[in-house]
Amino acid sequence: MGNKKIITGFIFFLIFMWLCTLISKSMYTTKLPMVSTVSPEEKYIEHKVEEEGIVVEGGKQAVAALPGVKVKTLVAHVGDRVEEGDLLFQIDLEDLREIIKEKQTQINSLKMQVNTILENQELENQRKEIEEERAREDYNTTARLENTDVGRAADRYARAAEDLDDFYEDNSGMDEETRNQTQQELLDALQNAAYAEADAKRERDQAMKEAERSVEDILFPDEADATLSVTQLEISELNADLSKYTDILNQEGNIKAGMGGMITDIYIEAGGRVPDGASMMLTDDSVPCQFKVILDKEQKKYVGFGDEVSVKLDGSSKKMDMTIDYFSESQSVPGSFETLINLPEGTGVPGLSGTLSCSNIGEKYVCCIPVLSIIEADNRSYVYVVKEREGILGKEYYVEEVNVKVVDRNESWAAIEGNTLDGDSEIIVSADKEFGKGDVVRWIN
Repeated sequence: MGNKKIITGFIFFLIFMWLCTLISKSMYTTKLPMVSTVSPEEKYIEHKVEEEGIVVEGGKQAVAALPGVKVKTLVAHVGDRVEEGDLLFQIDLEDLREIIKEKQTQINSLKMQVNTILENQELENQRKEIEEERAREDYNTTARLENTDVGRAADRYARAAEDLDDFYEDNSGMDEETRNQTQQELLDALQNAAYAEADAKRERDQAMKEAERSVEDILFPDEADATLSVTQLEISELNADLSKYTDILNQEGNIKAGMGGMITDIYIEAGGRVPDGASMMLTDDSVPCQFKVILDKEQKKYVGFGDEVSVKLDGSSKKMDMTIDYFSESQSVPGSFETLINLPEGTGVPGLSGTLSCSNIGEKYVCCIPVLSIIEADNRSYVYVVKEREGILGKEYYVEEVNVKVVDRNESWAAIEGNTLDGDSEIIVSADKEFGKGDVVRWIN
């Protein structure tokens, strides 16, 4: 009977201890962080690009006015829609009249210069005519005098030759010494006459050449002088400008649109002067609008020239399937990329907002995990994985830290390189309390 009581008491003790253990374990467990996990999956990492953009003009036309005139009133503004003949701005008429007066004064001054140049040219022509006439007279006089000298020298040579011939025909009555002496004198005279004739011809030729060159020098054209042509060209240009200024004056200074379009840029202001170039820029209605989007470097990986995208403009419920027509690094936003899409004719107006969207299925990866499970710190990426072990109170779950290398990702999923994780890994994605590496947790699977 006593043994039976002892055995019964021991059983009750064991039950009591079991209940205490169960209660202690339950109380211990309730204090642990509760975590939920997922296992890696085989997936395609899809990349979606969605970015806001704006409709811009497909082409522009310049509104030009004469530079230098003063703007009195600016009527049109950026964003205004104008039609052909609409008033854009007005010119200050008093200032315009002063400009016209100055232009006319410049023209009159240049005309006086032209008249002076023409008068001087006429005087120069008269002077050259007189010089040419005198040079030709000098030439004829030189020719007459020099030919006379040559003729006289030739006559002296002829007489010397006759004297020598007469000597040879009749030399009787002379002794030999006298005959020899006379013959030598006649030969010397003939030789001297020949030299004199040659000298006279040479002097005549030299004098004639100099006289001829004097005539040629006078007849040689003057050096080219563009002064007259340049001045006449300036007068022509000033007259053309004067005509344009006069036309503006006749239109009471009103500058009107020569075509329809929307004003996109204005380069003038009331009280200022019109610059050399465009005063305003208008959209060209003959060219369809474009949709412009600025993308960052990450988005550039998945969107490029010729890619198919969807465009939805504000105010429209319909998405348009379009193709990217232009893709280049942005000049206005360094490090970004400018994308242009040609819109169908009659679609959109400059300034209208919209959204570009596209999806790239990407590659298929064996090991993909939720992005929210990845922790990035200290220049590395890692995840927390739930592991099992034997503890004081029996089987328990603890946290292990595993380094990972992300090779691709989107907003929701990340692809992991290598075999650091497998299909049986339980990766923590959420917890109701903070925890760290090695901590024991409650796992909800």
